[in-house]
Amino acid sequence: MSACPDLDELRRALQERGLRRADLADDPLEQFQRWFDEAREADVHEPEAMVVSSVGPDEVPSSRYVLLKGLDHGFVFFTNRESRKGRELDARPRAAICFPWHVLSRQVRVAGVVEWVSDDESDAYFASRPRGSQIGAWASAQSDVLVDRDELEARTAETEARYAGVEIPRPPHWGGYRVVPSEVEVWQGRPDRLHDRFRYTRPASEPDAPWTISRLNP
Repeated sequence: MSACPDLDELRRALQERGLRRADLADDPLEQFQRWFDEAREADVHEPEAMVVSSVGPDEVPSSRYVLLKGLDHGFVFFTNRESRKGRELDARPRAAICFPWHVLSRQVRVAGVVEWVSDDESDAYFASRPRGSQIGAWASAQSDVLVDRDELEARTAETEARYAGVEIPRPPHWGGYRVVPSEVEVWQGRPDRLHDRFRYTRPASEPDAPWTISRLNP
């Protein structure tokens, strides 16, 4: 699909074309990559932005946007592991993800188990980040209560001074998570709300099993 500045026109074309079983890859990660590449080619703003939902000790779910930073056998993102999402994912290592590509009338939903990305992978990604983001990872006690902005800026200045002229190491509390899917749903909007939905499933205990694909009611 070539880049198209008129997203309204592209969305209408996708809605009219719809989604058939024959259009789908047998593997949901391959299907996701196809749609992700098409979203990028269409200049969708931050197609890598995804909503990650976790569950706290009080059984209350919480959601937030993070950025997809890798796709292998799962969906990879990085964060402060002492943040609310980090604590929740470590205590209950299951998560749901949603990619809401509204401008294309498309959505991808994922559910699966969560695992830590290796230290080597986390080190490599941290080293690739802008220096300001590296400093922020040290300065921000993510999700903790902040007295005021001055407190954050003071910690930022202290971190800048501490690492002046040297490489900034990855904080021990900062690293990657991978959501390994056991369920993936792809959704294509259609006229009259008669949308096309397909769900890929396989048991989490059988990571090498073939995927089952089912069409769902809209």
